[in-house]
Amino acid sequence: MVRFKNRYVLCEVVSEDPRCRQCIEDRALGVAVRDAIARVHGDYGLACCSISFTVKYLNAYTGTVLLRCRKDSYRLLCSALPFVRYLESRAQRYPCFLNTLHVGGTIRTCQKFLIQYNRTQLVRLLQNCTNEEERQCIQKSLLSCSLTEEQAQSGDEEEDDGTE
Repeated sequence: MVRFKNRYVLCEVVSEDPRCRQCIEDRALGVAVRDAIARVHGDYGLACCSISFTVKYLNAYTGTVLLRCRKDSYRLLCSALPFVRYLESRAQRYPCFLNTLHVGGTIRTCQKFLIQYNRTQLVRLLQNCTNEEERQCIQKSLLSCSLTEEQAQSGDEEEDDGTE
């Protein structure tokens, strides 16, 4: 049996309208990306990318999106992403665009990149703070962004549930 290799494209949804992020759904995002691929590369590009194309992860709060496609056609996908100009959800169009952050071979490498990216964004926010309260809040967020802390917290919750 042959294993098919995939590529994972990590993107962020950038929009001026804050309602856009709350209203996006993975199905609507997938349709918008497929439409962009069809416009840019035609039927051939759409057929190549549609074989294993899926939206693996979507965080509507942060606007982070993880797309999966075959290794052979990830360049077609990446070249069509700038042509996504709006997302349609609940019969409304929200203008936005997709900013490609990282292309990786596994979800884990994309997750590691995303943690580093979020840390650098928090450091940039820390430099632009205007008062001490904002600074303390961002410092707390910066110190708490790690995988081990989140895993330890979920382990503590399991122990609490077992003792009751």
